[in-house]
Amino acid sequence: MEHKERVLSGMQSSGRVHLGNLVGALQNWVRLQDKYDCYYFIADWHALTTGYAKPEVLKESVRDLLINFLAAGLDPERSTIFIQSRILEHAELHLLLSMITPLGWLERVPTYKEKQLELKDRDLSTYGFLGYPLLQTADIIIYRAKHVPVGVDQVPHLEISREIARKFNNTYKEIFPEPNALLTEFPKVPGMDGRKMSKSYDNAIYLSDSPKEVEQKIRTMTTDPARIKRTDIGDPELSPVFQLHKVFSSKEEQAEVAAGCRTAGIGCIDCKKILIKNVYTVLEPIWERREKLISQPQRLQEIADQGTQKARKVCQETMALVREAMGLY
Repeated sequence: MEHKERVLSGMQSSGRVHLGNLVGALQNWVRLQDKYDCYYFIADWHALTTGYAKPEVLKESVRDLLINFLAAGLDPERSTIFIQSRILEHAELHLLLSMITPLGWLERVPTYKEKQLELKDRDLSTYGFLGYPLLQTADIIIYRAKHVPVGVDQVPHLEISREIARKFNNTYKEIFPEPNALLTEFPKVPGMDGRKMSKSYDNAIYLSDSPKEVEQKIRTMTTDPARIKRTDIGDPELSPVFQLHKVFSSKEEQAEVAAGCRTAGIGCIDCKKILIKNVYTVLEPIWERREKLISQPQRLQEIADQGTQKARKVCQETMALVREAMGLY
């Protein structure tokens, strides 16, 4: 039997899945399924680090995320799909790693101060928020995963996991491989206002949106401010709509739209119609699979149970080695 290298990644259950999540992560996860031994999880404990006061959002998000994992193309026959909080070994390893991890390592993680500035409406003065990278490390190394799919900008975040694994191995015993970044080209998906698509900015197109909602969102997007009248020429690079064309439209369509914008040969409504058509092409099979999955709660439960059982077995094997190395009974 062919031995495949293991890949591990997860997504926070902190709200609905949008096009940025699909293009930036899920589509790539789907592509990796045939080449690697893939473990993908719903990170509900991580969602608590910034959203612990909203349990009702968390519960619904877990279910929606599982549906979207499957609707996007993750196959439980080719990937192990599970829910983080159902595997308590993650928490045990997190605790044990906290005994050897210097506080300064956690404080220097780039997103620690960035998120404090960005999410001023949240209580981030908790250990859970500070210790997020440590829990993330436990999530990765407990599976002794060799690769973690990330974009170039996320490599520094993975470095602390490599450092913690290295310190454990040097202090006790060589148990954990240092996880490598599986570099992936994650295109930046702009939201309705031109900023990065994000739930926090309320500028996203969600996989759970209806066709009518998607059309309405794209139709109301701003274009180049200079194009007030149909006959005005514009600069496509100043239009959030054109930035979405770069993600969802063909090269030929992008060239057609760009030339039409610069010469006023195409109106903004026509430009948006092309984009709507191409976004529909991506979303229609997902909508179809979502509808089936929503009506199969028992099947969803079975997939989560099977994935959790398989993942837990790997974690139990790892923790037996960890306890022995640390002198624990």
